[in-house]
Amino acid sequence: MSSQQSNEKLDRVVAQARRDREQREQGYREQALKLYPWVCGRCAREFTRENLRELTVHHRDHNHDNNPPDGSNWELLCIYCHDNEHSRYLEADAGYSSVDSAEHNASTHQPFGDLADLLKQKK
Repeated sequence: MSSQQSNEKLDRVVAQARRDREQREQGYREQALKLYPWVCGRCAREFTRENLRELTVHHRDHNHDNNPPDGSNWELLCIYCHDNEHSRYLEADAGYSSVDSAEHNASTHQPFGDLADLLKQKK
């Protein structure tokens, strides 16, 4: 293979990698990671680039095709809280839980409830 052919092949690989990255960034995970702080919405565990793979995007209505650009159907959860959420949902659907569906969908934890006050104190 000539040097020119090698360079052309490398250029194609780099261009494809860029297109793939742009496509991934358009995906709901990349969008959610840009919209929300890297904190689990249930246990409040904080994440960094080193452990970001353990932070997942949960669809509040459990419909993975419902991805509004404002992120209103997404919630960032660590893998443990995400598994727990889906287990509870499956158990409730199977009739194994006494959790009322209205209670199941209601979230009482507000990890960023006092964020505005904390930010005001920093100024």
